[in-house]
Amino acid sequence: MANETVISFKWVEFNYDHRKPILEDVTFNIRAWSKITLMWQNWAWKSTIFKLINWGLKQLSWIINIDLNATIATWYQVVLPEDKELTVWDFFRKYHRDKTQFNIDKDIKEILDVVNLNAPLDRIIKSFSGWQQARLLLASALIQKPDILLLDEPTNNLDKDGIWSLTNFLQNYKKTVIVISHDAEFLNSFTDWVVYLDSNTKTTEQFVWDYNDVVEQIKRKIEKDNQANARLAKEAQAKKEQAEVFAHKWWKLRAVAKKMRELADDMEDDIVDTRKEDKTIREFKIPLQDDIWWVLLKIRQVTIIKNNKPTKKDVEFDLRKDDHILLSWPNGIWKSTLLEKIVNQSESWVEVASWVKIWYYRQDFSNLDFKQSVYDCLREAAWNDMTEQDLRSIAAWFLITWDIMKSEIWFLSEWQKWLVAFCRLVFLKPWILILDEPTNHINFRHIPVIAKALDEFEWWMILVSHVDEFVWQIRIDQYIDLD
Repeated sequence: MANETVISFKWVEFNYDHRKPILEDVTFNIRAWSKITLMWQNWAWKSTIFKLINWGLKQLSWIINIDLNATIATWYQVVLPEDKELTVWDFFRKYHRDKTQFNIDKDIKEILDVVNLNAPLDRIIKSFSGWQQARLLLASALIQKPDILLLDEPTNNLDKDGIWSLTNFLQNYKKTVIVISHDAEFLNSFTDWVVYLDSNTKTTEQFVWDYNDVVEQIKRKIEKDNQANARLAKEAQAKKEQAEVFAHKWWKLRAVAKKMRELADDMEDDIVDTRKEDKTIREFKIPLQDDIWWVLLKIRQVTIIKNNKPTKKDVEFDLRKDDHILLSWPNGIWKSTLLEKIVNQSESWVEVASWVKIWYYRQDFSNLDFKQSVYDCLREAAWNDMTEQDLRSIAAWFLITWDIMKSEIWFLSEWQKWLVAFCRLVFLKPWILILDEPTNHINFRHIPVIAKALDEFEWWMILVSHVDEFVWQIRIDQYIDLD
């Protein structure tokens, strides 16, 4: 069974719009019990692959073979509207692999332990917070124990304990797993190889070795392709210029000129398609306000949830000039609530100077107005004397094209909303940055750029992140563990 092919893509093509193909000549095989990372570029439509595997999309131009006896489960990132009214028990009853089994309490408890969530079985799904619903969705896929398990960014909304539990589950899961994630440490702990989606050629490449090695291989291949292309283009141009000289000389040299043109054409044909859309956001600095030296933020008390009860805890926390704080937390202590109280200054134990400007990055982007156009959102944040040219130029640093600028934020992908949020950061010139898992919606290529900007930020910053690869690149002055 372990050597059998359970998924086979051969010459697969797909498009939503015939003028803009998404996939062309996509070919790869996945064997039973293998664990695969699906690696992507910007705009690579990674979720399209998942939808094709679980028959969520239909298209004529393909050959896809999937073991008809294999069961498939997908981790979705949003609870279906009809599921929000269900109790936890009914929710898992709906997705359990055995519809005839009524005594599923034991299975529910085991799978909730995997995602590190305490959820009473009679509680309604819609009453849970966003991160709790995300864990319930992950658990609903895991409880099916499918032959093929599809996971899209499963570590989002998980703390370190949750990631550890999920990793342990996947390491011991004796079936096929395909994961979309940028968390290198998580992926390297259990995946066998990588399928890489190239958004320019619309094809896939397969790599063995771990995630970090693949990143380095792709980087070297891009450099090699660019060097070869530059050499071929230079030689082709030289042949054309020489052919032009010969063509105007004695008639016997015209045949030589024709041959040189043919050689030049052959060289141009040998120029390979490099990843034209394989772009990173441009390196940027976060603009600063006037120099200030005194304490801008004081916290003297926090309320955490311990044993399902609110518990107040006295603390001595001052945020001073150029302080970079790393906040560590286990889910369940209402970390997001704490950050919201700091931003909104809604409690007496939080003191923030009235003139301090705070920029808060939220994972769900709920502090953006989804009905606004991207242009209006950015223009609203831009400083008064910013010209139209400067606004569009800075937006281009973040890969925001005019087509994106004209769109409502509601219609953007999570990755595009992330671009808008960080572009606004450059416009706003905040004194305090509060970032809650800022790498959740980006691929590996952008992590060093964001890390460098935050590392060089000279004012106050509170960072929450479980991605060690990201945190290691940023100067941290204080570490606060809320456990």
